[in-house]
Amino acid sequence: MNQKHESRPRLNGKVAMITGATGGIGEATAKLFLQEGASVMLVARSAEKLKETRERLGIDTRLSDFVADATDEAATAAAVDATVKAFGGIDILIANAGTEGPVKPIEAQSMADFEQVLRTNVIGVWLAMKYCVAPMKKRGGGSMIALSSIAGVIGSPGLAPYIASKHAVYGLVKTVALELGASKIRVNAIGPGPIDNRMIRSIETQASSENPDAVRAYFTTMIPMQRYGTNEEVAQLALFLASDDASYCTGGIHMIDGGFTAA
Repeated sequence: MNQKHESRPRLNGKVAMITGATGGIGEATAKLFLQEGASVMLVARSAEKLKETRERLGIDTRLSDFVADATDEAATAAAVDATVKAFGGIDILIANAGTEGPVKPIEAQSMADFEQVLRTNVIGVWLAMKYCVAPMKKRGGGSMIALSSIAGVIGSPGLAPYIASKHAVYGLVKTVALELGASKIRVNAIGPGPIDNRMIRSIETQASSENPDAVRAYFTTMIPMQRYGTNEEVAQLALFLASDDASYCTGGIHMIDGGFTAA
């Protein structure tokens, strides 16, 4: 006798906090998580962009937002508190807030350039993780996912602050995974390659304002799959790592780059 098996939402009853939620990957992840049964707190520094993102995602009692700059410790702590108050706890952190910074040779990078990138991409991830530990322990475990990049395992001329920051994220993820494993909190990093969104367009334009399409074409030749990825594809990887399907995955760097770093 054939039996029908109804698929259960993979994040049913889970609560996720997403930083950098107004970016392409953040919004795509929020949309997918809502579809999979999660309650989602959108966190970003722009109230206007948060409003626009919520409007695109639609009215939902499982969706809320909080204005906080990822580099602001008090604001990050408040965002975590707001998530717990709104939905009863936190099971999933998507530490997605990030910036590419300026594309310049190292001698042209200023102290302000370097500090801005490190504060957002490294300190911002650390702060989100730090304040999610207690509520996740209270829930008996959880999943922390940091958005890093192929920049965390390669070098790239003109992007010294960004490259350094993404290498640091990988080190942070490995260390926090070791610290929190016994508490059943899994900690992983996602390493996207070129993804067709605002950030890569900024890098292309900064690298060649006169012909950014040539930069895109060059990047594409370095990808075995011969195309850029999509925000939705990254969201699907985040869903796997957030779900119980990844119950034995922690401390890992999960590449999604079309083979860019395979060589």
